Amino acid sequence: MGNSVRYVVFYDSGDLSLAAENFPAHRAWYGEFMARGVLLSLGPFTDRAGSMAICTTREAAEEFAAGDPFLRAGVVSGYHVREWHEATPDPG
Repeated sequence: MGNSVRYVVFYDSGDLSLAAENFPAHRAWYGEFMARGVLLSLGPFTDRAGSMAICTTREAAEEFAAGDPFLRAGVVSGYHVREWHEATPDPG
C-alpha cells in the first residue's frame, strides 16, 4: 500500500451568491496550480457547507488558499490546512 503525505485545505463557505461571477478567476487560479502538479483535486461538499482542495505540499496549499479569488471575493469566508496521510492500495 502506498502512503503519501498530502495537505488538505478546508474552506468555509461565505457568500455563495458571489460564486458564479467569480468562478472564471477561481477556475484560472486552480488551473494554474493543477498545471504545476501541486493541486491534485478540489471541490465543494454536497451540503454546500464548505469545500476542500488536496495539495502536494504545505507551501502549495497555503499559496493556493491565500490567493484564491473565491477567498478575496468572499465566496469563501476562511480556511485551514491539515496534513493528511493518503493511503492508496497497490494495484494487483
